Amino acid sequence: MTARDQFFASPLTTTVGQPLRVAVYARIAQGIRDDVFPLGSALPRETELGTALGVSRTVVREAMMLLEEDGLITTRRGVGRFVAASTPRVGLEDLRPFETALAGPGQSITVEPRPIVMQPNTEFVSTNLHLDLEANTWFRESVLTRDDEPIAIVQEHLPAGRYLSDISPQIAENLQRAAEQDATVFAGLLELCGPVFTASSFHVAPSVVGASRGKQLRLAASDPVIILTQVIEHDSTPVYVAKCIVSSRVGHLTVVQSLSS
Repeated sequence: MTARDQFFASPLTTTVGQPLRVAVYARIAQGIRDDVFPLGSALPRETELGTALGVSRTVVREAMMLLEEDGLITTRRGVGRFVAASTPRVGLEDLRPFETALAGPGQSITVEPRPIVMQPNTEFVSTNLHLDLEANTWFRESVLTRDDEPIAIVQEHLPAGRYLSDISPQIAENLQRAAEQDATVFAGLLELCGPVFTASSFHVAPSVVGASRGKQLRLAASDPVIILTQVIEHDSTPVYVAKCIVSSRVGHLTVVQSLSS
């Protein structure tokens, strides 16, 4: 059995509340990452994909639109759809988990998370997520390591209770499962929910690490760090804010710019 046969033999699975188009998107994106569909290769027709995955042609077309928006595939009018010639460049301008954004070429980041906990709101979280000060929030801290060397601390915050379920029942239902993974919560939610996040903003500021964070990153308290603050939205509503304290050992951080048309 070929890799493609094995790929299609596995049944399509969805989580509660997950649209079929998101499940198809995630399955094909995984096939591209696993080289089932090599870079530059032609994808099967919509009808073939629909039959193989047990969904309608409309669902496949909607998933293809998402894949093309993310730069994973391209469409050649009158010819068909193809896997992109190269994977999308990853940088701070892309909506990506921190462990992906901070990884260099050929490098991987290990995430060492602490348990997720519910805690009282703070001014930082309230301001960024537009929450009432009396609201509770979810918090999880992780240390990102590369070659067994700590390079960043990620502190993630999401609303708790009805504040989250009112924004997105799907995110609320999958949050605990996402927090059980050895990945940032954001990465776990992307895997479980697909592309449910619609926009992101980044703020970058220089600082010094301080004593407690310095101990985690094996730095002196006065050593410089970069603090990345990321706010992510679901349907124009802020639902996630994270602070990433980045050691200078990370090296260059990539930002890709292009001229406006």
